[in-house]
Amino acid sequence: MGHRVGSAPLLLLLLLLAFCKGRIVRVPKSPLIRVEGTETVIPCNVTDYDGPSEQNFDWEFSQGTDFVRIVSTWDLSFTSQQYQKRVGSGEIVLRRSSNNAVFLLIKSIQPVDEGEYKCITPSTDATVQGNYDATVQVKVIADGLTVSGSKARSSKPRKLSEGDSFELRCSASTISSEHTHLQVTWELKNGPAWQEILSLTYEGKFQPSPEYEERYLSGDVRLDTVANDIYRLSVSQALPMDEGLYRCLVSEWVKGADSSWQKIQEKNVEVANVVLQQTILDVLIATSNMSVTERGSLDLTCNITTDRSGIFQAQVTWYFSESHNDTLSDAQVLLSVDRDSVVSDSPLISLSHVDRNSYHLLMRDVGVEDSGYYFCHAAVWVPQHNGSWHKVVEKTSSLVSVVVTALELDYQIVLNASKTPKFSDDPTELECRIMNAQNTEAKLRFTVSWYYRMHLRSDAVVTDELLAAMDADWTLLVGNKSRERIQNGEIIFSKQAVDTFSLRIKWTSEADRGDYYCIVSAWGWHHNNWVKTKDVISTPVSVFWATQDYTLTVEAVKLKPLFMAGHTFEMTCKVSSQNIKTPRYSVLITAEKTLMDQSNPNGTTRIISLNQDSVVRLEDWTDQTRVDGVVLEKVQENEFRYRMYQTQMSDAGLYRCVVTAWSPGGGGMWREAVNGLSNPIQIDFQTSGPVFNVSMHSDNPTVYQGELADLLCIVTIDRAALEPDDMSFDVSWFAVHSFALDRAPVLLASLDRKGIVSQPRRNWSSDVSLERISPMEFRLRVHGSEDQDFGNHYCSVTPWVRSATGVWQQEPEIKSKPIFISVKMDVLNALKYPLLIGIGLATIIGLLSCLIGYCSSRWCCRKEIQETRRERRRLMSMEMD
Repeated sequence: MGHRVGSAPLLLLLLLLAFCKGRIVRVPKSPLIRVEGTETVIPCNVTDYDGPSEQNFDWEFSQGTDFVRIVSTWDLSFTSQQYQKRVGSGEIVLRRSSNNAVFLLIKSIQPVDEGEYKCITPSTDATVQGNYDATVQVKVIADGLTVSGSKARSSKPRKLSEGDSFELRCSASTISSEHTHLQVTWELKNGPAWQEILSLTYEGKFQPSPEYEERYLSGDVRLDTVANDIYRLSVSQALPMDEGLYRCLVSEWVKGADSSWQKIQEKNVEVANVVLQQTILDVLIATSNMSVTERGSLDLTCNITTDRSGIFQAQVTWYFSESHNDTLSDAQVLLSVDRDSVVSDSPLISLSHVDRNSYHLLMRDVGVEDSGYYFCHAAVWVPQHNGSWHKVVEKTSSLVSVVVTALELDYQIVLNASKTPKFSDDPTELECRIMNAQNTEAKLRFTVSWYYRMHLRSDAVVTDELLAAMDADWTLLVGNKSRERIQNGEIIFSKQAVDTFSLRIKWTSEADRGDYYCIVSAWGWHHNNWVKTKDVISTPVSVFWATQDYTLTVEAVKLKPLFMAGHTFEMTCKVSSQNIKTPRYSVLITAEKTLMDQSNPNGTTRIISLNQDSVVRLEDWTDQTRVDGVVLEKVQENEFRYRMYQTQMSDAGLYRCVVTAWSPGGGGMWREAVNGLSNPIQIDFQTSGPVFNVSMHSDNPTVYQGELADLLCIVTIDRAALEPDDMSFDVSWFAVHSFALDRAPVLLASLDRKGIVSQPRRNWSSDVSLERISPMEFRLRVHGSEDQDFGNHYCSVTPWVRSATGVWQQEPEIKSKPIFISVKMDVLNALKYPLLIGIGLATIIGLLSCLIGYCSSRWCCRKEIQETRRERRRLMSMEMD
């Protein structure tokens, strides 16, 4: 019960809101005050309506009596006869601003139009709710606004100079019956549109435009009222942007019924056309092109003239340029005097202000580097209202060419060679001396530059190469070619006296042969800087010595002409050289094997070497069992001996001595002079020993997957018979997994002569075993053959034979011819187990299906069938029927 009582007021409130909701038509609040002859707009809109979005409107007018129809948006015959002419001529127009809003436009309202205007909207609602019309009272007052300029606008423009001040006046007043306010705006037109300058709003506030805000705040642009009706625009320091046509725009504002201010009319008057004339400025240098002697004085005067009157200041700057094409930014500033007559500081240049229009430049102690072009730049500044200065014009004078004639400084240069080399790596010393110096001054310096020119036998042109040079503060600048040698101390530059410079090469090489010369530069002190005044080149000095080509002869001698395997091989290398200063030799023993050498397939092997400091080094000697089996020693200064102990058959070949001659170089280093190669010495074993052969055999080269493959490697002997204990073999088995021998062989297993078996890791499941079944027969078995085991198989045998002295000799490696092993797949065995498994699974599945069918029919799908008793009745005859 309580819940129902609480909800009753809420339901009543909702019903009330539903009944209150309806159409609302709105027009401005009354009254609307308008001025006679002005354009009047009365808006009207409707909201909260039903029906189509676009609504229609009717306007009616009344002066206290019945309403007269003016215009309608939907009925063309709505207009009464009284308004048909004004509506037809377009003086009164009804325009739509949106689907639910229109405005009535009266282009020139008259006193007869004063009255009450009603806006009516025809109903499109399902129910009648709200208001369907609204009225507004329009009051028409007489035009009491008067606007005029201070004087009638002249056809001639008002000419001013940039920086001048000017004033413009405008008179505005009103005698309106209503309480109205005036707003005065000054505008400028120097383009297609009028630009606002400064306004005095209807609220009595000054409002500058953004372009003039800074000048308004500084006081350069002001708007004042003189008496009651005159408004004055004051501009201090006119700028180029101030040129153009000025007008005074006055608008009249009234406070409406909604307490907002509304503009009811606007008038303007053009006041003046302001033209700014450019200030004339002439800048001239009194002197034309001139010549001055070195260490003399340069005197120039810059005269400026202008048509400017009143308060202004000039700023003058003197410039110097080495080229007449340089711009003002590229030129060098010498001195300047600003608008406050403050002169910049310079110890050797002075600038004086002779009179208002003349500025005097004086340069003392000029030098040759002061030759060039001089000019002055002037600017005229005028003060502004806020105390700042504005530049109105600037100009640059023409160039004046000044040539400074140098005092001839005379001196000679003599270049002598105090030490000249006779051989390579001898020292070289050159002295560059200054002689007979005249017309020198107190602050004078001499520096030197050293150059080198290569000797050529042809007429080719060679560029001179800079070795080193000194600048004015005697800092050494090094050339690219000699930089490293100078840093290492091999080339030394020094100044031995005020007038003497030296160049020393500690170790002169053949590349240093050529012509050397020096250039001595004189430097003078001018304007707090060292300036080069003269260069003198010396006569070249030739550094050269006669050289002959190096010759080197190497002779190899075999000490024992005949020897057997296992004996010691010995040979000597005798060296002779010519035209090499105190040579030393390095020796390298090489061998060209006549037999196949797997360690060096190119044929030449570097065995042992001895350098110029007698340090021995094993090169490519890889026989670990004979690390000490080779010796190279120095017998005499030019004789070397090579020994090889316990020679073997694999050592057969051609042996040579490769000799390099070295001569002392700079800094205790050795320099390679020439290389020589001896005659070959051949090691050829005189023997009628056994000859070994090897062959491959397989009883069944075709096997099935998973079977055992047997391969036999059989070694046979020709010429001589050996005891089994006097020979042994290194056996290796290889496979090439391709039909053709176009792939790299793969090692399967190996058995060395000591019986050690080595087998690399295999990537498939088959396995191999290697065994020796007789002294000269070896068998390889592949267990569980797979597809990867197919291919060409061969064995490689290295025989070892024990000599009569008990030394084991290695014989050349021999290889058998390959046998192709093919691995086939046993189709019957491969399919036997899958077939048995398939038949067994099919039988099981069939029996299981029969069992499931029997059970289903026996228990799951059984139905009770009841037989109906048949009544035995006799047939009736048709006739009885």
